[in-house]
Amino acid sequence: MQESMPQTPIFSSMLGSGCSGQVQPDTGERSGDPVYQDGNLISGSLEALIERLVPTTDYYPDRTYIFTFLLSSRVFIHPHELLAKVGQICLKQKQQLETGIEADKAKLKSFAAKIIQLLKEWTETFPYDFQDEKSMKELKEIAHRITQCDEENGTVKKIISQMTQNLLMTLAARNQYQEIREKFRQPVTDKGTILKTKPQSSQKDILSVCCDPQVLAQQLTHIELERVSNIYPEDLMQIVSHVDSLDNHKCRGDVTKTYNLEAYDNWFNCLSMLVATEICKASTIYHIFIQFQVVKKKQRTRIVEFFIDVARECFNIGNFNSMMAIISGMNLSPVARLKKTWSKVKTAKFDVLEHHMDPSSNFCNYRTALQGAAQRSQTAHSSREKIVIPVFNLFIKDIYFLHKIHTNHLPNGQINFKKFWEISRQIHDFITWKQVECPFEKDRKIQSYLLTAPIYSEEALFIASFESEGPENHMEKDSWKTLRTTLLNRA
Repeated sequence: MQESMPQTPIFSSMLGSGCSGQVQPDTGERSGDPVYQDGNLISGSLEALIERLVPTTDYYPDRTYIFTFLLSSRVFIHPHELLAKVGQICLKQKQQLETGIEADKAKLKSFAAKIIQLLKEWTETFPYDFQDEKSMKELKEIAHRITQCDEENGTVKKIISQMTQNLLMTLAARNQYQEIREKFRQPVTDKGTILKTKPQSSQKDILSVCCDPQVLAQQLTHIELERVSNIYPEDLMQIVSHVDSLDNHKCRGDVTKTYNLEAYDNWFNCLSMLVATEICKASTIYHIFIQFQVVKKKQRTRIVEFFIDVARECFNIGNFNSMMAIISGMNLSPVARLKKTWSKVKTAKFDVLEHHMDPSSNFCNYRTALQGAAQRSQTAHSSREKIVIPVFNLFIKDIYFLHKIHTNHLPNGQINFKKFWEISRQIHDFITWKQVECPFEKDRKIQSYLLTAPIYSEEALFIASFESEGPENHMEKDSWKTLRTTLLNRA
């Protein structure tokens, strides 16, 4: 198997037509056995769910079950502990087959092949489960036992060797990326972004770098897909694990390593602030303290309308995260208060965008648009039509609330697996979307500007905003007076 994710055509279809089309493992009539409702697995003890994970000679778990259980199991048990339990079940089954008649050699090979398949899916989909020595030790022990099932021709040994090599390469690459990310990681301050308080005296603006809204939207999509490619299903499950660690003082995940999520969230904030910066500096370029250069007001209006067009192009592409970031930037107070500017802007297109992102009824309009993009992606034949980039902070909130409103355990003590089916389905969709290859040609000049252009702090934004259009009421006058006093004190 070469795929890195379960290849179920429509993940949710599993919920409506039974959680597995495979023969169920024989778990007997013990307390805690998996419970089914209308053919769907809804609960079970941890032990029974683990037993359902492990193949037998005549059973292999549905791939959606493998993904869901391996993803959710970290809430209840550490990966190395789960591996140990899987190893014990494998050893028991192997011993039973070895004590049988000579003909059971064929069953031993069949059993070994299925265990290898499970380990391949595990190591390819959740490689970070094997980052510590305990997990690698358990993996090697299972591999050693399975190798003994086919010592004659060594085929199993070769497959396991290749699987282990691929795993180590994946871990090395991910560790290298995270070390780089950690090295350059900055303190979380103003909105979680690295913002400059003193903009430069002479700067380009976005229109001097790219004046085509469609091209800029495509470059933003490039950046989004690159950022999201470094988010893995276990990273997203940290949301649940982290909540549990706070509630129960038990850490079922490495909650200190959520910086892939933080980095992506920071990108959203940076883009919002960049939009606000471009608009505010279009009228006034603020140099260190009291040096100002007035620019034509038409330029500010032009930039506002340009970003509206960029946001609309992002919507058409399916890049909802950039679209929301742009709208958020235009709704920041220093920009929103520029009434003279907005009076000259043709706001009809902006009103449509805001309608799509209307927060009422739990962002109903956005969710309808997202569902439409997802359906388009499922039937698409080109990468261009497959792009779906959801609003990340809303996606995270959905997982968080799914976790909070449904308990992990039912009153009878069984794991509420129905809850984890739904969480897993949403994460599976996200992981599927992030694997789309960006079809647009990369423009390094534009991307460099988007990623490195100086961004005003909130304070600098307000200064530029007030210099563009003076304060209109007592509250704004007091704010402007405080900002100027702070500015002079720094001088």
